[in-house]
Amino acid sequence: MLWGAAAVATSAFLVVLEIVARRYGLPGPITAQASEVIFAPRSGPLLYAGLALTLVVLTWRQRLVAVAAAVAIDLVFLLVRLAAGADLAFGNGALWVILGVAVLALTRRTGADRTLLLKGVGLGLLLVAGHKTGDTWLLITSESRPEVLDLYVATADHALGNPSWLAGRLVEATGPVGSHALHLVYGQLPLAAAIVALYQLRNVSVERRFPGHHLVRTFLVIGLLGPAIYMIFPVVGPVFAYGADGGSWAVANLWPHTPTSLGPPHPVLFDEITPRNCMPSLHTAWATTLFIHSRKGSRLMRFAGAFWLVATLTATLGFGYHYGVDLVAGVVFAVTIEVAMRAFERGWDRLAVQQVVHGTVVFAALLTSYRYLPLEMARHPWAFGPLLLLAMASVVHGYVRTTRAWQPMAAPAPLAEPQLLQA
Repeated sequence: MLWGAAAVATSAFLVVLEIVARRYGLPGPITAQASEVIFAPRSGPLLYAGLALTLVVLTWRQRLVAVAAAVAIDLVFLLVRLAAGADLAFGNGALWVILGVAVLALTRRTGADRTLLLKGVGLGLLLVAGHKTGDTWLLITSESRPEVLDLYVATADHALGNPSWLAGRLVEATGPVGSHALHLVYGQLPLAAAIVALYQLRNVSVERRFPGHHLVRTFLVIGLLGPAIYMIFPVVGPVFAYGADGGSWAVANLWPHTPTSLGPPHPVLFDEITPRNCMPSLHTAWATTLFIHSRKGSRLMRFAGAFWLVATLTATLGFGYHYGVDLVAGVVFAVTIEVAMRAFERGWDRLAVQQVVHGTVVFAALLTSYRYLPLEMARHPWAFGPLLLLAMASVVHGYVRTTRAWQPMAAPAPLAEPQLLQA
């Protein structure tokens, strides 16, 4: 019933988003995903990541057959595109195999086996649909929000010492090597998430059930809810609002060498192309979630999770995609959703309610202060800077305290009976 309700709610959301996108003359997430059955996919690696998640419900022999079929179908599509002189792309085969598993489940399986296969298909398609939904949201933000609030956020960022300007100069100093490395980490965050998710779901085909909570659930919820905040707080980022990438729409060409001057902030008009996708930083939210879920993995997994978090934070600031206050909001956003998803799986209690309410209040207070108190924050950085970090730390501490309280207590070992002396 829970999976059915989730499927109905997700389908309804996608239909609504499709209708809204059509009103702006844009392709919606359903159209974008359906077109990739035949036309050249824009996200081949993502489709294969979705296939990998679907394969967790299959046996090893079935996985080999499925991967071979996906590659063979892609080779056929590539040959046809070569003959037609069309753009080369891959990923159709992965989508065909995912849909084929769905057909197999509906026509050749019954009971628990059918349910397990359909869950695997749903997981794979949701990963792709989540990406398409995010793309549609970004297009809608650029079309529906002509004014951006970058001046407010840049002013508030003085409380943290303008970290994007500092990181931008550091990345610039590393030259092309450091820039290419960070771009690779930044762009392959979905791949890192898929690896951690596959590690968590590695025993599904043996146990014939999914774990109660795993990384993909939180990832998808962050991707669905985060863009809605963009509609409330549209921000394009320093490299666009204060850098060369903004072109004639930029307020000034200051980033990353000259910090912004203080003055009364106000909304500014921006183009209809650049997404308003800064507040909160969803890359930070996803990297934070990846870090959290990697803590129960192997030593290599824990190291990779920590590395991806640090590298992602460096890239988001160093490329001028986000302000420092975006990252603070992103961490609070991610940790609050993670607690809610864990509580949804194990049952709500007083600690869970308190932590979710606390995280929600802190997140709302952050956005409110960025919008209505930016000048005060900039003029008193030694007061507001620590306050911002303490607010974020309080949410993280509450998460750690709550999840530790949920861990089962180890039962004490029984006392050994005294040995009788033998004569």
